[in-house]
Amino acid sequence: MPDIHPENVPGHYVEPPSARRPEELRQPHKKRLRLRRRRRRDLDEETRERRRLRIRRHGRRAYIRSVYSLPSLATLGNAICGFGAMYVASMENFSAGAADVDHWTSFVGQHRFIVAAYLIFFAMVFDALDGRLARFARHTTDFGGQLDSLADVVSFGCAPAFLALQVFHDTMRDANQFIAPLLSRLIWAIGALYVSCAAIRLARFNVSNEHGEQHHFSFLGLPSPAAAGTIAAFVLMQQDLFEQQLVGISRLCLWVLPFLLLLTGLLMVSAIRYPHLVNRYLRGRRSIARLLFTLALLLLLVIAHRYTLGLGTLIYALSGLVSSGFLRMRRRTATASAKMLQKHQA
Repeated sequence: MPDIHPENVPGHYVEPPSARRPEELRQPHKKRLRLRRRRRRDLDEETRERRRLRIRRHGRRAYIRSVYSLPSLATLGNAICGFGAMYVASMENFSAGAADVDHWTSFVGQHRFIVAAYLIFFAMVFDALDGRLARFARHTTDFGGQLDSLADVVSFGCAPAFLALQVFHDTMRDANQFIAPLLSRLIWAIGALYVSCAAIRLARFNVSNEHGEQHHFSFLGLPSPAAAGTIAAFVLMQQDLFEQQLVGISRLCLWVLPFLLLLTGLLMVSAIRYPHLVNRYLRGRRSIARLLFTLALLLLLVIAHRYTLGLGTLIYALSGLVSSGFLRMRRRTATASAKMLQKHQA
């Protein structure tokens, strides 16, 4: 029987294998769609999720790139507020009718300690914003972390110590009270110790820090913004007592200020755990009682914010010390009870 294969027929063109269309294209249109759907279903779920995230990221890239500089600007605002607090605290007390001084300079000079304390709180606001802006822009870098620590040393290390020393010395000088040279040097040494503790605290935080809000539910040692806020709020409360002509209580707060500076400095480098108030108590679903407590705290801030800030920050700074002592006493009691139980069983 003769071979009638098309390749053996004279004059018949045979399509080379390289030019042949794939099997999917030779199928009818509906069958091709079915094959594509089947292949799409066969894709791994993780691959599809990666593709989806990549598409979403490319869509938002132009928007996010426009806010890359905002975290650094907020960090620099933090440092500028700290520097401004030191500059304002060292200003002269200009008289109200001075001819060569404008109105704003005269006002700031007369209330220099209050303005400096508020500038430290503005620095705390900038410090809270820069980290959240960096996580929002997905642009957390080592440069930003180091810049943030340098700004914190200025705003929460140098500025509170300088403010406390200026308040103490200027108030004593205005009251015509003599300060022994040894006591003056001792108070200066306390301020230097506070600055050193703040620098050590921030360096330790940089070494052990983990990115992400899920890792920031507690702090090892008193956070430097909380320590600075305690000093600034205490100065605000002392100045308000002085303005209300409560000279005795104001003088008592003035003598407590150096010891508070020493205590907060040592608490920054301690091993005591302090809770992150926002992440632990304000995020997620909370009870009605906690909501009412937060509302009452906000109302107190509106009514008497200086006393609320002063007492609130002081309670937060001392809460870690009290809770640590209470836990240590419970452990000792539990250990003693276990030893007594072992003796009775023996």
